[in-house]
Amino acid sequence: QVQLVESGGGLVQPGGSLRLSCAFSGSIFSIYGMSWYRQAPGKQRELVAAITTRYSTNYVDSVKGRFTISRDNAKNTVYLQMNSLKPEDTAVYYCNARRVDAGYAINYWGNGTLVTVSS
Repeated sequence: QVQLVESGGGLVQPGGSLRLSCAFSGSIFSIYGMSWYRQAPGKQRELVAAITTRYSTNYVDSVKGRFTISRDNAKNTVYLQMNSLKPEDTAVYYCNARRVDAGYAINYWGNGTLVTVSS
């Protein structure tokens, strides 16, 4: 069974940086597309950044130029480098692993890590 464990969240001042990590176990990491989602209080969960098995990336417009997603297949880990953080980036950040098997999407989620941007 796939397990995802996020780390790296915390309290940071506006303009600061954090790097989130998501450790993957229980299957073959390299065959999964990996993503970071976030959910702010009272809001729906949204896709923040994604990276494919071929290292293609995409980002929600609000984080373009500030966040960078990367993956290390040797370490079974996906990262989210967050720079120039804003109060509106405050949310619980979730790691997602996804693959398609026989036409069905299989998704796994971590438990989330809280990021608070405040002075």
